Amino acid sequence: MLRTGFLLFLLFSFIGFSAVGQTKPTLRLKQRPVTDSLRKKAPEAEPVLHFPNINRVPYYYHKSKYETILKLEKKKAWDKVLPLLTEYVGNFGIENFYKDTKLLWRLGQLYERLGQRDKAVAYYRLVLKHHRTDIRQVQQYYDSLEKKNKDLYVPLQYYYELVEYRKSVATFKPPRGVYTNMGDAINSKAEDYGPAVRSDEELFIYTSRRKGVKATGTDEDLYFSRFENGFWHEGESFGKPINSIYNEGSACLSRDGNTLYFARCESPDGLGNCDLYSATRLADGSWGHLKNLGANVNSKAWDSQPTLSPQEDTLYFASDRLGGFGMSDIYFTHKGKNGQWMPAQNLGPIVNTRESEVSPYFHPLYQVLYFSSRGQLLNFGDFDIYKAYRLNGNWQEPRNIGPLVNGKGSEYYFTINANSTNLYYARSEPTDLKNLDLYSFPLPMEAHPLAVTKLTGVLMDSTTNKPLNGIISIIDLDNGIEVASKYLREDGSFDFDLIDNSRYMMLIQSSDFFSIEKEINLKEDTVMKIMTSLIDYSIPLIFKNLEFDEGKAEIKEDMKPTLDRIVLFLVDHPQVRLSIEGHTDSSGDPTANLELSQWRAVSIQKYLESKGNLATGRIDAIGKGSSVPIKPELTLEDRAVNRRVEFKLIKPKDAGTGGGDW
Repeated sequence: MLRTGFLLFLLFSFIGFSAVGQTKPTLRLKQRPVTDSLRKKAPEAEPVLHFPNINRVPYYYHKSKYETILKLEKKKAWDKVLPLLTEYVGNFGIENFYKDTKLLWRLGQLYERLGQRDKAVAYYRLVLKHHRTDIRQVQQYYDSLEKKNKDLYVPLQYYYELVEYRKSVATFKPPRGVYTNMGDAINSKAEDYGPAVRSDEELFIYTSRRKGVKATGTDEDLYFSRFENGFWHEGESFGKPINSIYNEGSACLSRDGNTLYFARCESPDGLGNCDLYSATRLADGSWGHLKNLGANVNSKAWDSQPTLSPQEDTLYFASDRLGGFGMSDIYFTHKGKNGQWMPAQNLGPIVNTRESEVSPYFHPLYQVLYFSSRGQLLNFGDFDIYKAYRLNGNWQEPRNIGPLVNGKGSEYYFTINANSTNLYYARSEPTDLKNLDLYSFPLPMEAHPLAVTKLTGVLMDSTTNKPLNGIISIIDLDNGIEVASKYLREDGSFDFDLIDNSRYMMLIQSSDFFSIEKEINLKEDTVMKIMTSLIDYSIPLIFKNLEFDEGKAEIKEDMKPTLDRIVLFLVDHPQVRLSIEGHTDSSGDPTANLELSQWRAVSIQKYLESKGNLATGRIDAIGKGSSVPIKPELTLEDRAVNRRVEFKLIKPKDAGTGGGDW
């Protein structure tokens, strides 16, 4: 895969889980870290939905309060119903979310009726995440409110076709690779997953099902790779006592490197299928003091995939224990004053859904939790990776980290280096969902923890004031971070979450208008209104600054910026053809004028074809001499008007409006 963002910038610089021979070293991708001394650390606060009973009672029911709410609803006393229903729903236990989903829906409707749309949408989301009945009507209603879905993202296949096409443009460099399998130094023919990278990025820990030397034939062990001389080197087994005749995997390491948390399955000292353990690094560098974290943390079911908070006082993990919201949930435990792990608690209904949430990862610097899920509202495949911000002790709505990471298959076990430049994760192909490999990827904007500043806007036709359609790309000029391109919505609107105090190039492309380029110095949340004019394919384009020296046909330097703009349009729209007509005034010999106009048209044709590496035959060059004047030549100014070059863009017959050949 290729770095399409950098390419666009260069081109447009003008305008179901259990636990968990010699090989070549694997190159690690490098990227500049974001300097965050001035960065906004958290997004704007969202409506807070607080459910204090989640880890206290399984199900909440209060007969008299419920009957009072029903009576007031019949009377349509909405202002009296709102506080009572809000209080009732706020007391929900986990079971209420799938048994009393209708109350969430009614509360959302009530908030909308009374003009509190943000809270209404928040409750509608809970309905969609936790329902266990047919809610197509709710889904359609929610979609109409949000106007957001994955179809806004430009298909990656189009990205790569465009990249391949543009690589032939001699004056521009292709982007560097981004979608990188970590290679056979780390990956095997079996499943490899569960990455954890130490904050200094010198040690990479992961889980593999490659066959080792084991008495029982179990095949899930912990491996590590060291980063030396610019490469990740061949993975090595942790060996005993971490790896045993049982299955081990899904590890995380403390910052000082002296405590390892991991999962072990089917062990005699285990409480369930898989349990969480800790191990301590001894003075000689070996590992010892292996300890089951105990009944406060582990259950009689599957517990795995631990991750530490930045302060290392909270441990998050995945579990399919009974009493959760879905097939597997994310739980957490924190250290008490005695240094012991306290009873584990469910993370709650904002993050967890009726489906599966797994492989949590807490960012080493910021209050951001990454995890994999198949139950969130926006998804691109089976399991996708999401990020959720913790603000004032409350979890915000999870955000999909976008199609540059999440594909049609499954993505799990996400981890980021401390500088937030590279991510590591396991993914499968759609044709082989079970065979995971480890991949490295320069962190895209959608996944960045500091991408919380909103850039929103709308594109309108300057003549009709109607919305326009096309593709919008945002290029990070300061940090080199990739941002997935999107289609403009039907109403011409767009939005991106970006990093503040950074410079960006905004590019909007369509076959209906010349590409729009605007540099943005983003300081805070910004709203833009952009106006442009449509191309009228029936009218020739005449540029005033395309003036040849008298009697000559050589391209001048001051003509090249305008011609380059035409090149870029043709490169971006490979189905559009171009006709160039050269015209002179009537002074001098008509035959000589005809020949001069032909040479000028051909000169421009050759420049465009060479600059854009365009196919021969796509551009026609015609000399008209003085045979088609615009006006009678009564003055010198009249003659100047008639000396011109006309460009006629020829749109493909099957190209529609609102995006043309996009």
